[in-house]
Amino acid sequence: MAFRTLDDLGDIKGKRALVRVDLNVPMADGRVTDETRMRALLPTVLELADKGAKVLLLAHFGRPKGAKHSEMSVSMVLDALQDVLGREIMFVPEIAGDVVSQSVSILADGDIALLENTRFWPGEEKNDPDLARAVAANGDFYVNDAFSAAHRAHMSTEGLAQVLPAYAGRAMEAELKALQAALGAPEHPVAAVVGGAKVSTKLDVLNNLVKQVDHLIIGGGMANTFLAARGVDIGKSLCEHDLADQANAIMDVADAAGCTVHLPYDVVTAVEFRANPPIRTVNVHEVAADEMILDVGPAAVEALADVLKNCRTLVWNGPLGAFEIEPFDAATVSLARTAAALTREGSLVSVAGGGDTVAALAHAGVTDDFTFVSTAGGAFLEWMEGKPLPGVDALNVA
Repeated sequence: MAFRTLDDLGDIKGKRALVRVDLNVPMADGRVTDETRMRALLPTVLELADKGAKVLLLAHFGRPKGAKHSEMSVSMVLDALQDVLGREIMFVPEIAGDVVSQSVSILADGDIALLENTRFWPGEEKNDPDLARAVAANGDFYVNDAFSAAHRAHMSTEGLAQVLPAYAGRAMEAELKALQAALGAPEHPVAAVVGGAKVSTKLDVLNNLVKQVDHLIIGGGMANTFLAARGVDIGKSLCEHDLADQANAIMDVADAAGCTVHLPYDVVTAVEFRANPPIRTVNVHEVAADEMILDVGPAAVEALADVLKNCRTLVWNGPLGAFEIEPFDAATVSLARTAAALTREGSLVSVAGGGDTVAALAHAGVTDDFTFVSTAGGAFLEWMEGKPLPGVDALNVA
């Protein structure tokens, strides 16, 4: 796809920029507990402000379902946002109309304002064109810097792009370029790591990936379902036995597409799920009736590392084992560090995303060594499923 970026804006001094950002950040006791998404918007917002635009931020917070709730006002995150940006920000309790226009009129060039939670208005999630036009009346151009909301066809993610000249912000631009390099037009061979607890949550991902990649590495509880579908006795392991037919169908599609599916052939087991219990490392055919598979074994991880060494591109979503509890983090940490080392030496393009994935890579200490790590969650998953992303498609000028 082709999309315009901030490089295409020209002189914007005095112009009004409507910028969709992600401020749906976690909070506890009235304080923001993770500023990652705020830091992500910093390059775009500061670049626009420093070039003299009047920057009007649009964001949602929580799920108010079209009604105003004081505890879901974006003003709740205003102080933290000002700290991250290092700038004073005006709060505007509306998103359209006279209150906004009057507020904009007193902004100086380079000032920043935060408009109220877009989801306080029913027209946001309905992608109401009348609301889009009303909001657009206070802007000269639109910038989307919230890939995490791009899978929603909402007024602030899709509708505004139909009314105003639309551009990708720096975070959105980086995300789109990374995704293009990972699956859009990747350098082969391509490997995908897909882990997590349940196959049922990632059926669409798996069905799409086996037609796109050369190697599909399946870990976590998902691998147990595939092993059981192949007739392996997995003891008391987490497993969706009712998905055996779907698992076998995915394997058949992979075979037809020339994709090699990698399942663990040695595993780490325990009788109880807790930190540092007695464990065994066994062949998958030697799991006892009272044992659970909780991680991929070291021999399999070594073989998977060799697979990555022969690949040029890697897409990663989900851990290989129960990484939150030692020692069942070993496989995830080991393979992540292999991928990081290959990325550092320039032989691998590595793109990862999804909540558990971000946490697992942080645990392994390799977040900064991957080519790109997305915090987008649902949007990243839908991209892996091959689904259209309305907020991205709206930026396409091809």
